[in-house]
Amino acid sequence: MSEYRDPSGEAPWAMPIVVRADKGTEPTAAAVAEAAATAVVQLLDDPRSVDGEWHDEVQRWLDGRIRKVARRARGSKWDAAAELPGVTVSHAGAQVRAFVPGPTDAVPPQIAKLQVAGLDLEPGTPSSAGPGILPIAVTPHVTMSPLKAAVQVAHAAQLALRELRDVDGWRATGFGVRLVRPDVEEWARLSASARVVARDAGFTEIPPDTQTAIALWSD
Repeated sequence: MSEYRDPSGEAPWAMPIVVRADKGTEPTAAAVAEAAATAVVQLLDDPRSVDGEWHDEVQRWLDGRIRKVARRARGSKWDAAAELPGVTVSHAGAQVRAFVPGPTDAVPPQIAKLQVAGLDLEPGTPSSAGPGILPIAVTPHVTMSPLKAAVQVAHAAQLALRELRDVDGWRATGFGVRLVRPDVEEWARLSASARVVARDAGFTEIPPDTQTAIALWSD
């Protein structure tokens, strides 16, 4: 599939996300989703993104689609990618790094050569509830690969950062996220009143405009 370009001819921008998946010590899908969401929000809240050296790139990305592309790495390939500007989160056996966004036709080679697909993980158990931890539910209506689901949970977390009144309370947890896996009935109930709904653009795996993840909180 050819890459979408806006009318100016410029390639779209995306935030790279890399999941560490060393053979024999792979994380669970739940841990990866929670860590990815936290890493993205930590990067956006980082002073280097707010008014520092990352600001221009982050703002350029925020002005367009909040596209993210997740890849997997292990061993020396993870080490090489981790040298690039970004934020790494270690959580429940998972390590995930969110990188400063850039154009999709100029991805650094340390990231571009990493695989986008093919990561099979055990579902795992989501984190426990706790004060300030943000619950994010994933849809039961479509099946997503672990990397796809992680990106959707990260989308919902990013949108929540913009909408939450008590950002300080969330920040105090390190922007912790708890994955929720509702059944169809519970999803219908939760999504009816959700403050934040992530919808997929349809580039990979699932149809466009699919509701994929919702952030859940009450003021």
